[in-house]
Amino acid sequence: MTHNVPNRNWSYPTAIKFGVGRIAELADHCKGAGITKPLFVTDKALASLPITAEAVAVLSKAGLGSAVFSEVDPNPNEGNMAAGIAAYKAGGHDGVICFGGGSALDLGKMIALMAHQRADLSVWDLEDIDDWYTRADGDKIAPIVAVPTTAGTGSEVGRAGVLTNSVTHKKKIIFHPKLMPAVTICDPALTVGMPKFITAGTGMDALAHCLEAFCSPFYHPMSQGIALEGMRLVFENLPTAYSDPANLEARAHMMSAAAMGAVAFQKGLGAIHSLSHPVGAVYNTHHGTTNAVVMPMVLDFNRPAIEARLEKAAAYIGIAGGFDGFRKAVMDLRATLNIPANLTAMGVEAARLDELTDMALEDPSCGGNPIEMTRENTRALYAACM
Repeated sequence: MTHNVPNRNWSYPTAIKFGVGRIAELADHCKGAGITKPLFVTDKALASLPITAEAVAVLSKAGLGSAVFSEVDPNPNEGNMAAGIAAYKAGGHDGVICFGGGSALDLGKMIALMAHQRADLSVWDLEDIDDWYTRADGDKIAPIVAVPTTAGTGSEVGRAGVLTNSVTHKKKIIFHPKLMPAVTICDPALTVGMPKFITAGTGMDALAHCLEAFCSPFYHPMSQGIALEGMRLVFENLPTAYSDPANLEARAHMMSAAAMGAVAFQKGLGAIHSLSHPVGAVYNTHHGTTNAVVMPMVLDFNRPAIEARLEKAAAYIGIAGGFDGFRKAVMDLRATLNIPANLTAMGVEAARLDELTDMALEDPSCGGNPIEMTRENTRALYAACM
């Protein structure tokens, strides 16, 4: 397979082994992280694919076993977590390999976090609020090796996971500093077999992370620079990754953009995410695709606060026409990727907009939006997205 993807080892924000074919190093990196008997966590769709069998074969050949847990829903919940913890304990495991898209990465982290905590500690007690994470015993969190097979969430370089409460249908961000994977393997070849709609949705998720971080009003120049370059990589490479799935250079640049988005969004997210999280929790829609659906309407909503900033971004990316040119580039990209036109097309019902508005205003992402989100303007924004 000919390509021009470099092999690089990065140490920001954790150890990243980047390059084509580097999944072959999986067992070595597990041993380096102190893992001798990993539980390999992936999702139901991936469990039966050749890339998964090949990764597990690397482990078993090195004497690390071949235990796989794949009962992971698209929006994983505490039931999936409990089943994963049961498998982890029954197998006597001492670490977790998170292999897949955001769902598998997030759930694998939750298993590593909660498997050995005291019995009276609920995962919901560790929501990303103030210093709640200190309720957990950090020394009891199992080591994690992350292997993304999509290019979107960036969970492979993050210290949190998203878990859906199956009773309230609310997505919660669960945080602990020690949820940062010890090692991340970014092998672009693993993303080649993604279905086209997943390439589109996860790629737009990466764009949403970079865009919202870039527009967030908070001060974080490092994230600002990373977000800007991440947007450029998405605009230049996502159409190619979508139309020519085997193009490893485009896949590699998208894998970088996904990790960059997750590093950048510590600066803040905004209305794109606070609108899409409730829709995903209630309607089980794909998160990145939902982000893409609401993105143009949120740009319009935030225009008074972000117009000047996006003019600079457009110039850097090579988009003519300032804010309007940037918005048009988003619309063109959505058309190229066959993103649904609006929330109605995704099955969202007007009768539930009040309920979704309540959930959006509770979502932690809304605090980073450049324009303050109120009940009135958020309800109107949802209506515009219909």
